[in-house]
Amino acid sequence: MARDDKKGKKDDSCRREPIIKLVDVWKVYRMGEVEVPALRGLTLEIFPCEFVAIMGPSGSGKSTSMNMVGCLDVPTKGYIYLDGADIAQMDESNLAQIRGRKIGFVFQQFNLIQSLSAHENVMMPMMFQGIPTYERDAKAKRLLELVGLGQRMYHKPTELSGGEQQRVAIARALANDPPVILADEPTGNLDSKRGEEIMALLTKLHEEEDKTIIMVTHDSKLSKYADRIIYISDGKVVEGGN
Repeated sequence: MARDDKKGKKDDSCRREPIIKLVDVWKVYRMGEVEVPALRGLTLEIFPCEFVAIMGPSGSGKSTSMNMVGCLDVPTKGYIYLDGADIAQMDESNLAQIRGRKIGFVFQQFNLIQSLSAHENVMMPMMFQGIPTYERDAKAKRLLELVGLGQRMYHKPTELSGGEQQRVAIARALANDPPVILADEPTGNLDSKRGEEIMALLTKLHEEEDKTIIMVTHDSKLSKYADRIIYISDGKVVEGGN
């Protein structure tokens, strides 16, 4: 199928309402008597099937914005909508459930459980969603095959290279088939060759699986993979928010 035909099919299959929307989001941390604002009225929209890079210098608010987009924290004030639901008003129990269903996380440090095999690490998120054991087993195997680790699925993280561990993390992020993959500095602990392999895999998920990819990075070389770049400075969007 021609690339234009694929793009047309993707446009047809992806809704054009934002899957994530932040409106005038503030996050203020209190340190003793001092208030430190990390976000200062952050407003942005991310649409289904986009590949978005969130970029900015150290201290710009990238990490805090990632926590907001990923439902890992709630704002001091403002609104955050995930697939139309206002998550800013949810308690932690509901946040955990919506995170499990809607968002897959890929972290710079991999965050794998060292005592578990790759296969067991990928099964873990499905357990929290109440998926039966036989389904967890079969899907974990399928996902590890997808990321090229079919021959390594019973190895523990200490027996895998950095690139292989990040592939396990991506397979784990896909476990509950979330529409959104949030990748925080996904190549930060990898050499350039392994980093390119991971970016190729994320691009494949974006182009062939219609995943919405949100990548938080300070590495300008990774911006070429994104459909759109959102620049953040001093806790607010300065370019590319919508």
